[in-house]
Amino acid sequence: MSKYGSFPGARPRRLRTTPAMRRMVAETRLHPADLILPAFVREGITAPVEIGAMPGVVQHTRDSLRKAAVEALEAGVSGIMLFGVPEEEKKDAAGTAGTDPDGILQVALRDVRAEVGDDLIVMSDLCLDEFTDHGHCGVLDGEGRVDNDATLERYAEMAQVQADAGAHVVGPSGMMDGQVGVVRDALDQTGHEDVSILAYTVKYSSAFFGPFREAVGSSLKGDRKTYQQDPANARESLRELALDLGEGADMVMVKPAGPYLDILARVADAVDVPVAAYQISGEYAMIEAAAERGWIDRDQAIMESLTGIKRAGANMILTYWATEVAKKL
Repeated sequence: MSKYGSFPGARPRRLRTTPAMRRMVAETRLHPADLILPAFVREGITAPVEIGAMPGVVQHTRDSLRKAAVEALEAGVSGIMLFGVPEEEKKDAAGTAGTDPDGILQVALRDVRAEVGDDLIVMSDLCLDEFTDHGHCGVLDGEGRVDNDATLERYAEMAQVQADAGAHVVGPSGMMDGQVGVVRDALDQTGHEDVSILAYTVKYSSAFFGPFREAVGSSLKGDRKTYQQDPANARESLRELALDLGEGADMVMVKPAGPYLDILARVADAVDVPVAAYQISGEYAMIEAAAERGWIDRDQAIMESLTGIKRAGANMILTYWATEVAKKL
C-alpha cells in the first residue's frame, strides 16, 4: 500500500497519466476564435519587409496584407488589428496622415473589408504615434507636452475616417483621459453606432514595446511615461477601467499581457464585458530569440504563454502567432 493510503483523491497524478486524460480534464482551452492577429501595413513598398526584432513578422504591402487576412480567416482567427506605417515624409506634428481618408491605414481597412467582408472582424489602431514626426500618441503643446484635449479632437476625426473605411472595431490606444467617450460620441454622431470600441484600458509604459518601434517606424524620442501607466501601480488600472466603461467601452484590453497577468485577472474579475490582452512585440521577440538559440522549445513556450493569458481571464488574445497557432488548434 502507498504511504498515502487509499484515501479518495489522494493521487491527483491519476489525471495526468496520458495526453488524452490531460486533454479531457484541462480547465483552460485555447480556441482559434480566441485569437486576433495584429498586422502592419506600410506605404510605398513593393514587397513585404521583415521586421528584424520580430522574426517571422513583416510590414505588409497592401496585397500581402489582403492575403494575410484571408489566411487568418481560413485558420479560424476571429479578427485582425491593423496598424498603418506611412511614408516618412508624410509624418507631421498633428499626424494628419492618420485622418486622411486616403492614408495608408484607411486604404488598408478598405482593402481588407473588401477581401473578408464581415467574416473576419476588422479592427484599427486609433492612435497618432505612427503618423506624428515626434512619435508621441497625441498633439504637443508649446512646451512639448502631450495636450490631452487637443489630442481628443484628433481622435474624434480618426474614429470617423476609420469607421468610414470599414473598421468593425476601433481601438483607442493613446491613453488620453476621456478618449473612449469622445470616440463614442464621434462614431454615434456620424452614423456609426454599430462600430464597437475596444478600449486600451490598461496600457503600461513597458520596455517590452521595444520591437514595436521598429515595426511602425516610430519617430519617438524619449518616452511615454506621462500618459501610459507606471508598471509599479495596480490600483489605477481599476480606476481606468471604471472610466472607460462609464464612457461606453464595449470591450477592454490589458497591454502588455505576460508581465501583467495579475492586472488581467483583476480586470476580468471586475467586468461583464469581453476582456482582451495583447501579447506584445517584446513578449514575442523573447520567445523567438530564446527558441532560435535552442534554449527553449518554441512551440511549447508559445502555447504555454497563450494558455497563461487565457487562464488569467482573457476572452481574446492579440498575438503575432495568431494564424500559426489557430492552424494547430
